[in-house]
Amino acid sequence: MNDFENALTHCLDSLMDSKVKDAMLYSLCAGGKRIRPQLLFSVLRAYGCDEKIGYKAAIGIEMIHTYSLIHDDLPCMDNDDLRRGKPTCHIQFDEATAMLAGDALLTQAFLMAASACEDASINLQLVALFAKMSGADGMIYGQICDLQNQDNPNATMESCLHTDHYKTGCLLTLPLLCGALLSHHETDLPIWEKIGYLLGEAFQIQDDILDIESNEETMGKSLSDIQNNKVTYVSLLGIDQAKKRVEDLFEKMNAEINKIDIDQQIINELMNKIYNRKH
Repeated sequence: MNDFENALTHCLDSLMDSKVKDAMLYSLCAGGKRIRPQLLFSVLRAYGCDEKIGYKAAIGIEMIHTYSLIHDDLPCMDNDDLRRGKPTCHIQFDEATAMLAGDALLTQAFLMAASACEDASINLQLVALFAKMSGADGMIYGQICDLQNQDNPNATMESCLHTDHYKTGCLLTLPLLCGALLSHHETDLPIWEKIGYLLGEAFQIQDDILDIESNEETMGKSLSDIQNNKVTYVSLLGIDQAKKRVEDLFEKMNAEINKIDIDQQIINELMNKIYNRKH
């Protein structure tokens, strides 16, 4: 991942210098697990392709993910002051700059998708996927559902599933679909989509568990679910049942992965890493 981190560090070099550019780069290069790029690269390598053909798409996805975190941390949302072990963007700079940095990262992401490869038809499909997965029928929809679940005594397991299908699942499904498109395996898209949404649910349950069992130093972010009165899988199921659900979801993912003609070991290694994550 060192080559990708270097590419990420220089992906904004062409922009005019400004406080917004500084804030964009600050948040984009503040660290993080890079799960989404790893998913894209693993799909490409599992199909026998060079992961570098996915760099632009992966940078674009990281831009969308980072913009969502910047906005999620704002006082009008979760009001957090720690992200990836560093002060959140609005704390490091100011609220207005953070808002603009998030906006700029989102728009810049579409430039990356539009020039992701030499095949214009694939780039067009990538742009459409970026819009679908990040917009009002994707991640944004999930975020508003999440806000509406706060302080909602009638929130249910079904409402959590519905929320996280979009809030978390969309941006974890996106890199899998991008990998299939960039490697010219469009017929596998439905299977990757199913895998992505299963992963999204499992990933969110893991976050809910870690919000209880871990600490801010390990997680590198504020643990704000309880103080924000969020309904989570843990609050609905309890720790033990939540962990069992994660296990079941990964078993379902493995069954889907086995349906695809790829080097399954490459995908399974990453899935095992995600399954055992501690932050």
